[in-house]
This record gives sequence, C-alpha cells and structure tokens, in this order.
Amino acid sequence: MPPALRPVLVRHKELVKFGFVGGTTFLVDNGVWYLLKLTILTEKPTTAKGIAILVATIVSYVLNREWSFRTRGGRERHHEAALFFLISGVAIVINLIPLLISRYVLDLEIPHVSLLVQEVADFTAGSVIGLLLAMAFRFWGFRRWVFPHGYSPDDATPLPVTGDTTAEHRP
Repeated sequence: MPPALRPVLVRHKELVKFGFVGGTTFLVDNGVWYLLKLTILTEKPTTAKGIAILVATIVSYVLNREWSFRTRGGRERHHEAALFFLISGVAIVINLIPLLISRYVLDLEIPHVSLLVQEVADFTAGSVIGLLLAMAFRFWGFRRWVFPHGYSPDDATPLPVTGDTTAEHRP
C-alpha cells in the first residue's frame, strides 16, 4: 500500500470496510438476481431483484455487524437487527426505483428494445444507479441509527467523546 494512501484508509476504515462488504453483497445480489431472472422469474425482473436484494441484505447484516461496525452499537441484538432491516427495507425501495423507471416508464424492455438493450438497462438501473443510491442511504442510516458511535458493543456503556480514538478500537 502506498505510504501516502495508508493514513487516509486508516482514518476512513469504516467506510473502506463498508465498501468491501458492499462489493461482496453486490456479487451476492447480482448472482441471485440473474439466477432468478433467467430461470424461474423471467417475467418478473423487479420481483427477482427484490428477492436478491433481500438475500444480500441478510449477508450484509452479518458482515457489517461482525466486521465493518463491530466497534459500534450497544443495543440489544434484536433491536439492532430490527433497525438494520428497517433501514435496509427503505434502501430496497430506493434500489428498485431506477429499475422500475427503466422498465415501466422508459419502456426499456422487450418488445420495445432488443434483449441486449433491456439487459444493459436493467443492470445499469438496478445494479449501478439503484445500488449507489441505496448504498449512500444505508451507510448514513447504519451509522446514524443502527450502529451509533459512542457505545461499546461489549457492555453498552458510553465511550469517551473526546479526541482520544483509542476507545474506538477496543475489540
């Protein structure tokens, strides 16, 4: 790793970890989506995408809780999980809006366009634009409500709110 980049990555390690989790869930999301879309849900691409996002959301919860935001939290797990899935539910809707617009407002589907144009439009709307919008919302929502700063996940007691970052790095 270039020495000039290391301090930036360390300073933004939660965001970097969140990005890695996002990359992993991107693969899960698209793998499940295309599996469903090209097999049992060929006539319902947005339903297939919604199911795929739900599967990826479950994977995301486990990875974010145990890795990205493991030094945050302090709530009971069921409360934290409920908030996580509430934020993720809103993010699913945000993620689906560009795909719905692409398919049903812009008519970028067969027979109005070729199969190639339909698939490129689906991927761009559902897995690029929708994903980026939902990811920004999730990062903000997770940090704000699900894994708030200032609590230790071990004992649910407030951590010091000073410039001292050593408390943030407790295992």
